[in-house]
This record gives sequence, structure tokens and C-alpha cells, in this order.
Amino acid sequence: MKIAYFSIKKLLTLILIIFCFSNLSYSQKKFVIQNKKQSDKIKFKLINNLIIIPVEVNGVKLSFLLDTGVSKPIIFNFLNVSDTLKIKDTETIFLRGLGKGESVEALKSKNNIFKVGEAIKLNQDLYAVFDSNLNFAPRLGFPVHGIVGFDLFKDLVVEINYSKKIIRLTKPEAYRYKKCKNCERLNLEFYNNKPYINAEVIMNRKMIPVKLLIDSGGSDALWLFEDDSLGIKSSNKCFYDFLGHGLSGSVYGKRSKVRNFSLKSFMLDKVNVSFPDSTYISHARKHKNRNGSLSGNILKRFNVIFDYQRAIITLTKNRYFNEKFQYNKSGIELAHEGFRLVREQDNQTSKEDKQYGSSQNGIKVIIDTKYKLSLKPAYVIVELRKDSPAEKAGLLIGDVVLSINNKDTHQLKLQELIQMFYEDSGKRIKLKIERNGSVLTFNFKLEDLFQ
Repeated sequence: MKIAYFSIKKLLTLILIIFCFSNLSYSQKKFVIQNKKQSDKIKFKLINNLIIIPVEVNGVKLSFLLDTGVSKPIIFNFLNVSDTLKIKDTETIFLRGLGKGESVEALKSKNNIFKVGEAIKLNQDLYAVFDSNLNFAPRLGFPVHGIVGFDLFKDLVVEINYSKKIIRLTKPEAYRYKKCKNCERLNLEFYNNKPYINAEVIMNRKMIPVKLLIDSGGSDALWLFEDDSLGIKSSNKCFYDFLGHGLSGSVYGKRSKVRNFSLKSFMLDKVNVSFPDSTYISHARKHKNRNGSLSGNILKRFNVIFDYQRAIITLTKNRYFNEKFQYNKSGIELAHEGFRLVREQDNQTSKEDKQYGSSQNGIKVIIDTKYKLSLKPAYVIVELRKDSPAEKAGLLIGDVVLSINNKDTHQLKLQELIQMFYEDSGKRIKLKIERNGSVLTFNFKLEDLFQ
């Protein structure tokens, strides 16, 4: 009897060990939160309607774009980040996205450790992309090393508080919904691991139901794919413009406005809409029922709860809801491209400091300690809309912008500079630029094409 007793005890111990290891193995396949509350808050930066969050990859702290429109995380490898991350188990593949360029070469890597706040995943797949053109930092004025999306959303309930710029990640089993009178809850549909939502637009005096990709990685408000059979087409008040970058190159199309856009009871008026040229979105139209995308300039007007496991999204209006939809009225797209030397006053120099000089053979050298030379960001015109106020004034792609309305560009953030181009129609803009070693000044007025 004693022998039988110890055999049963050993068997139970073995079963317990197997269960623990299998549970650990299972947990490695998804994000788990390492605290008792099974929930964690993370601060993010909101730049040009895009969410930038801190992500730790294989022990290296990086900044990632939170993008509901991507399946697997992407690392931009133009700075050979993969060497620092020590990514392994790789194979070469090719990725296709928006734009009419060729597919992009990437390394697919397995078994990477991803950490977002206290949420961790031990065997995350990622793609390292080598194309130097896929670099968001110059356009945002902030370093972005990669993109993360579906794998985080599918494992956790993700609350995005755009007002407070905080994300809360919660284990689905631990999440408790609160009663809210002023929120709307909508069903999500999924195609290729991407979330879709049903909405309505009023254009050309017609209400049109649309199925939209929820794309938190896009800074625009709304993209619609033109379809005459559904009545989705741009109005006469539109202009052709650069719309953004995709994996396979730049995207161009028409910008306009729709009279109303609705998500159940929530209605937004005079919403910015872009109609991408069909030659740039062939990859996006593989989902035949898709009519476009809902992006950051609409999403930021709500505090949002993404619950992929229950396939629902909850929206609550926030302080941005009634904000007027503006757009860039100058025709200029700026980017941070390299640095330039700037002579500026040294605030650490005391009033008693004087100029020092020496004279030899009739040549006098003076050193003025009140000033110093510093490396500052160089902001360059990288896109210029045809027939825009800036183009008509004589500005060119490649011009380095030194000041806007007498404000030195090196003293401001890129987004602060760009915001000047979003002001009301008639606002006068004075630009001092450097072109081929010469400093030139240009003046123009912002022009609203939709008035």
C-alpha cells in the first residue's frame, strides 16, 4: 500500500509540472501583464494625430507607432537596429503595402521579446525592413523605430484616452465594463487581422453606408475609395495632393470634405476626406467590401476601448470632438533633414565677458565669447502642392526653411511649424529660406479651397 501511495503522489506531481510548463508555453505565445491587477497604464505622445508608445524589444528601449492597420510588428532597419536587437531565426521575405512601388524586402524574425509597459510577450515575430525611405522620424520630428498593432490588440483590451494621452492595457478576463450613457458600442469585423467598422457618410446629398478599416496609423480623418455605383466620388471642390507614405511608396490623391460622417449617434460635420488615386491602393482594395479608412483625425475625438476578443469598440466623446477639421493651406510639406550650424547667443556668458583678439602681421583675429555655434535641425520642403500659394510664390522642393513669420525654425518643434500652415484662410505667411547658399524671403497668404 505504501508503494502505491508514493506512485500516485509522484504521478500527481508529474501532472502538475506538465501543467505548469504547458501554461508557461501558452503564455509565451501572447502578451501577458506582469502584475496582480492584470492591468497597466502607459503614457504616449500624440504627434500629428498618431500615437507613439515606448516599446522594449530584446531589452532595447524604442519608440513605436501604435497602428491598428498592421498585423505583425515592423522594425525600420535603416539604422541597422537589428544588430543592436540581436534578432535571430530570420528569413528574407517581401512585403507589399500602399503605394505603386515594388514590394519591400524584409527579414522575418522569430522568438523576440516584446515589452509594452508591464505587458510582455516572449516569442514575438517581427519584420525588419531595410528601405531607408520608410522613416517616419523626418516627417514627425520625433524618432520612430517601428510599428506594432494586431498582436497587442488581440491579446489585451486596449483603452486609448486621447485627452490624457494615456493607454491602459488589461487582460480581457479581468476587464470590467462600466455603464456609460454617453458612449456608443459598435461591432468590429476582421479581415487579415485588421479591424473594420460600419459607418455612414453624407455626400452629394445622399446618405451612404460604408465599411472602413480602423487605421490608427494614419493621420488623416477619412479615406474613401471612389465608387460611382455607390455614389462615393469627390465633389467639384477638391485638389490633388500628397496623402502619405505606404510600405510601397508615396500615395497621392484628391482632398475634399464630406458634409457629415456618422458613427451611430455621433455625427461630425464638414469632415476632411481624401480620395486616394486607385493606382496607389491596389493592395488595400483586396478586401472588396472595404470602402476606405477611418484614421487618427477622427479617432482622436473619442476616448476608445478596443476589445478584439469580444469584437467590439466603445467610443466616448472627448474635448477634441468639436474641434474644426483643418488642413494644410500652404501646399508645403516639411521634414527634418539633417542639421545646420546656427550662430546663437550663449546665455551662460556673463556680461563681463568681452571679445578677445590677437594681432600679427597686421591681421587681427577677434573671438566673441558672447556667441556660440550649435548644430540645429534643418527643416526642408519635401513636398509642394501644384498651384498652391507656396508654389505660386516661388518656393521649391529642397528649400531649407530658416524662419516662419520671423520665428526661427530651429527654436520650434516640427509640428509647431507645420501648425502655422493650418491657420485660417487669409493668414499671411513670411518664409525666409536658404537655397544654394543664398538666403531668400517669400510671402504668401493661406488659401482655403473649400470656402
